[in-house]
Amino acid sequence: MSLMGILDRVADLDTFDKVIEPARRAVLSALKPPALKNALHGTWLGHPLHPVLVQVPVGSWVSAGLLDAIPPLRPAATLLIGTGVAAAVPAALSGAADWSEQSTGVRRLGALHAVLNTAALGLYAGSLVARRNGRGGLGRALSYTGLGIASASASIGGHMSYAQSSGASHAATAARALTTEWIDLGPLDDLPEGRPALRTGKGSSVAVPLAVVRRGGRVDVFVGTCSHLSGPLYEGTVERLRGEDCLVCPWHGSAFDLDGGQPRRGPAANPQEKLEVRMEAGRVLARVPARNR
Repeated sequence: MSLMGILDRVADLDTFDKVIEPARRAVLSALKPPALKNALHGTWLGHPLHPVLVQVPVGSWVSAGLLDAIPPLRPAATLLIGTGVAAAVPAALSGAADWSEQSTGVRRLGALHAVLNTAALGLYAGSLVARRNGRGGLGRALSYTGLGIASASASIGGHMSYAQSSGASHAATAARALTTEWIDLGPLDDLPEGRPALRTGKGSSVAVPLAVVRRGGRVDVFVGTCSHLSGPLYEGTVERLRGEDCLVCPWHGSAFDLDGGQPRRGPAANPQEKLEVRMEAGRVLARVPARNR
């Protein structure tokens, strides 16, 4: 069986759900301050923060492994290991924030990912202690073992990202399914004021839902599936956050400003795909932007 098949089987197992769910609730409780939640999700960045932060510990530990193989460079390897240990803490916090608001299969693999990363971190911390005490051989053995475990964990993280679409923009995928032609969304007067309405756009094989918001004579049109986990934005609400009108997802509360689709509240970090709009004889027409054609 392939690695992907093995990981998919792990994602289907409910054996440890009774342990995972309390841990998830604890993370959600700790993230109640909105500023902390948005910071860790990367809402302010417009991109998930976790993949950015993990580059430091992973890069440091891989480089340390190379330098450890050259005796004169081993002091530099020790410095890099310490850097990786320190950087692993914020990386883990951002990963926990994202993990807590993912689908069930992602949470199951994410729990295994976290266990392996914790083991690797413990080995690297032990390596630092051994090196400080003059036991360089033990220190190198611990760090290389840690590198092996961290590498295995990274493969799980890759599966979560690419096979399970954890952190990917689900709205961008839906936008690519839309026709590149102008879509007639009907008369402006048929749209309710100040709340999202469901309209559909022609796709390659199925209709793609759109969330349409009218504000007086202005209309904003978005792909109807939330960029976070495909929540139905057309069933959401319009709220004013920090002086901006935002479209709020009914599933996890992600908020996107109506002017550009930028995330203003997590867990979403990716922008929401917004369509170009024009009026013609009192009717609303929309089209996907050039980047999605």
